[in-house]
Amino acid sequence: MTEQPRMNVESFNLDHRTVAAPYVRIADRKELPGGDVLTKFDVRFTQPNVAHLESETVHSLEHMMAEHMRNHSEDVLDVSPMGCRTGFYVLLVGDHTAESFAPVLEATLRDLIAADEVPAANEVQCGWGAHHTLEGAQAAAREFLDQRDAWGQVTAS
Repeated sequence: MTEQPRMNVESFNLDHRTVAAPYVRIADRKELPGGDVLTKFDVRFTQPNVAHLESETVHSLEHMMAEHMRNHSEDVLDVSPMGCRTGFYVLLVGDHTAESFAPVLEATLRDLIAADEVPAANEVQCGWGAHHTLEGAQAAAREFLDQRDAWGQVTAS
C-alpha cells in the first residue's frame, strides 16, 4: 500500500510501483446483505506506468474475454477494461480464489487465440464497431499466456 491518504477505491491504495505484471490478484471481495459474495479480480497485462495496451487491443480483448469467459464459468458478471489500459477487472459471483479463477482465464485466452473474429465488432452491437484489432488482442493474449507461471506473483521479489 502507498503512503498516500487512504482512498475509497482499492486500486488507488495499491502501490503501482511495486507490482510486477503480468499477474492475477483479488482486488476486492464483498459479501452482500443477502449472503451472496462477489469477487473482483485485477488481471494485469502490462507493467503500470511502463507499458500499456493499445486502445483497439483493449477494446477487442474486452469483447472477446466477456464473450468467451462466459463459456467457462456461469459466475462471470462483468469484464471491464482499466482506464490506464494495463489490464482488466473481472467480477464473479461467489467466493473465488486467484487459483480457482486462473484456469477460467487461461481457457478464455486460449479460445481468444483460436478465434477468427472479435465478437460483436460491428455498428449494430458495438458503439465503435470499427475500433478493434483481432491480431492485437491475440498477441496480447499470447504474451500473457506465455507468462502463465508468473500470474501468482503480484509484487516484484
